[in-house]
Amino acid sequence: MTNLSPHLRQATPVVAVRGEGVHLYGEDGRRYLDFTAGIGVTSTGHCHPRVVAAAQEQVATLIHGQYTTVMHRPLQELVAELGEVLPEGLDSLFFTNSGSEAVEAALRLARQATGRPNIVVCHGGFHGRTVAAASMTTSGTRFRSGFAPLMPGVVVTPFPAAYRYGWDEDTATRFALQELDYVLQTISSPADTAAVVVEPVLGEGGYVPATRAFMEGLRERADRHGFLLVMDEVQTGVGRTGRFWGHDHFGVTPDILVTAKGLASGFPLSGIAASEELMSRAWPGSQGGTYGANAVACAAAVATLRTVREERLVENAEAMGKRLRAGLEEVAAQHSCIGDVRGLGLMLASEFVTEDGRPAPEIAARVQQAAIEEGLLLLLCGAWNNVVRMIPALVIDEAGVDEGLRAWSAAVRAGVSGR
Repeated sequence: MTNLSPHLRQATPVVAVRGEGVHLYGEDGRRYLDFTAGIGVTSTGHCHPRVVAAAQEQVATLIHGQYTTVMHRPLQELVAELGEVLPEGLDSLFFTNSGSEAVEAALRLARQATGRPNIVVCHGGFHGRTVAAASMTTSGTRFRSGFAPLMPGVVVTPFPAAYRYGWDEDTATRFALQELDYVLQTISSPADTAAVVVEPVLGEGGYVPATRAFMEGLRERADRHGFLLVMDEVQTGVGRTGRFWGHDHFGVTPDILVTAKGLASGFPLSGIAASEELMSRAWPGSQGGTYGANAVACAAAVATLRTVREERLVENAEAMGKRLRAGLEEVAAQHSCIGDVRGLGLMLASEFVTEDGRPAPEIAARVQQAAIEEGLLLLLCGAWNNVVRMIPALVIDEAGVDEGLRAWSAAVRAGVSGR
């Protein structure tokens, strides 16, 4: 008798049989409010009619046209649609399957384009589980332990995580930039540094937004020293933060942008964007793959981008995010064990701590499990798994937000009481 790996444990006991909008339906017949969105993937909700129709039509005509062998129309349409939302100057695209692969494609491009070996990453970042991506990940040892040696050439610099340091944002930002300068002076000289890679909001690291001054500081140093600025927008892209791209909050444009997750509403698709001049510096044969830019995934992505635009889902994410955050802050005001509520748009989290401010993963776990009993599906994150995150689909409305907040309030009461 065969089974799944024992390490593929589900965060909830739900066996999903159907999804619709912001809800999942289990084999038990119960409806659950899904505030996980497949870890931020089902951006337009479960089985949005336009995405379903596009995928069904494509499956009936061409499932796979390998994109270094033949060209297909869904890929051409996707390139055109992304051209409407990408930052000015990022006019060249390469597609693959997963976030990890896209991160590694950005890494390879940065090293080949600059001729420099080192990559600077921010402490608390998550970039994937493949060897190079895991080598760049510092959000938790569980993602990088047990298969050393990891890829060399990765240097870690602080992220302005104000709550973790116990400082205000200005102090945390000054510290992070000063330490980056120290890193460039003591560990990886600018002449050896190919790129700085950063998430606009730390994902697995605890849903910690960057600051404008920090992002501006990264951009200034990249320009001054001649290395590249890479934005890992795998989780923050496609409207998740109330702007189309997470970096839009900070007025800074990257040299390379990495996207995945919400791009195709659940179909596996990822990619990187850069200027044509920069992309042309990739070495011949360095970009490719069997399944990248799959025709069905591209058709779903085209439908996703058009839906996001025509249904104004970025604007909805901003408005509903404000409503959700206000409710989370009300609950936090009633429970001292919630030390911080943070995030951008519909990428929000509550951090659980003990009376003396230490991480409280046991409380967070009880709350997450109590939420299931209230019909609300949630996930944990943070180095100690003491942060409960909320990432509902961008189609959520006021009724869905309020339903989630009622369940959250009850779950926190139950979790804090020990039930």
